[in-house]
Amino acid sequence: MSAIKIIAIDIDATLLNSNHQLTDTVKNAIKSASEKGIKVVLTSGRPISGIRPFLKQLDLDDRNDQYVISFGGGVVETTSGRIISARSLSYEDYLDLQNIATKLGLHFHVESSERLFTSDRDLGKYTIVEGYLVNIPVCFRLPDELRDETLIKAMYIDDPERIEEAVKHEELFNQLSDRITFTRSTPMYYEANPKGTDKGSALKILIDKLGLTQENVMAIGDQGNDLSMVKFAGTGIAMGNAIDELKECAQHVTSDCDHDGVAEAIEKWAL
Repeated sequence: MSAIKIIAIDIDATLLNSNHQLTDTVKNAIKSASEKGIKVVLTSGRPISGIRPFLKQLDLDDRNDQYVISFGGGVVETTSGRIISARSLSYEDYLDLQNIATKLGLHFHVESSERLFTSDRDLGKYTIVEGYLVNIPVCFRLPDELRDETLIKAMYIDDPERIEEAVKHEELFNQLSDRITFTRSTPMYYEANPKGTDKGSALKILIDKLGLTQENVMAIGDQGNDLSMVKFAGTGIAMGNAIDELKECAQHVTSDCDHDGVAEAIEKWAL
């Protein structure tokens, strides 16, 4: 019998193919795992609003005994909405992060559980796309207007070459390293969460609650924000389309997201 009791799966370019679709092959593999009592935990940088449509497709939504990790580890909850763990940025964190965006000329936004906020008068195209993908409204707000909002995650979001150049300014980001964890989740996104918040730490919270161990966890991902959970899991899987750093730390590499890599991984190493 497999030791795997939890399969943590990233969404974009992992669960979904490059057309942002959940294929029948992947869906059937996940349902087979669920039928064997394995908990499938969608684990994403998205807010819950951007995850719920896929929970519904997988028959995992609105359950007290199924779990989801959103905001890159910022929130751990049941799929019925009972919060297990939640962390947020302080208003001072937000102001300092916004100041870096201003200095570097980057588009920037922050997310609550219900809205995406930006102070960019020239609204970035990736911010618009992000709002569409995660199914939450994009709202313009001046910094002073966000003082009383619960801000869970921030994102520098711009053309890949601009993000690549920005992250070279380590001196700016290092000034916040005692308060903020930064991760490169896609070529266009550089994300900021409260210190110590990532997908791996969120999985640790969940397995402790369920009385499981790392050996009971399989994690599948493709990008830098998946590194922590793939390293944490007893069985860490990199997608064929994953960044090289993730492939190097994973125990196994599966097919890419356009060839049902998640289904292949589940069938080979979990069922």
